[in-house]
Amino acid sequence: QVQLVESGGGLVQPGGSLRLSCAASGRISSIALMGWYRQAPGKQRELVGQITSGGITIYADAVKGRFIVSGDNAENTIYLQMNSLKPEDTAVYYCNAQGDAYSSGSYPQQFVSWGRGTQVTVSS
Repeated sequence: QVQLVESGGGLVQPGGSLRLSCAASGRISSIALMGWYRQAPGKQRELVGQITSGGITIYADAVKGRFIVSGDNAENTIYLQMNSLKPEDTAVYYCNAQGDAYSSGSYPQQFVSWGRGTQVTVSS
């Protein structure tokens, strides 16, 4: 089992900034990819941005130039720096991780884990 815990959500005015954190814990062998998704009311969950263990990042067009995903491989932690926030950024933000972890056997197995989400509200 790999657990992901997000933090840093809250209420912010348009144009403001927030920084989200996500820490992975458990019997992790390696993490290949971590990312942030979001889901607004009545909409499907969508990718915001993700980062590979090698530091390669990709972003949704809606957040390019405003959001930055960064990571700390040693701490199995990623961050989402959100700048110039807009009301349409309001959503529950979820952390995702993919990699290998030990369960009951001696060899690591692939996992995909999700955090419980943290609410981000952009409103005046």
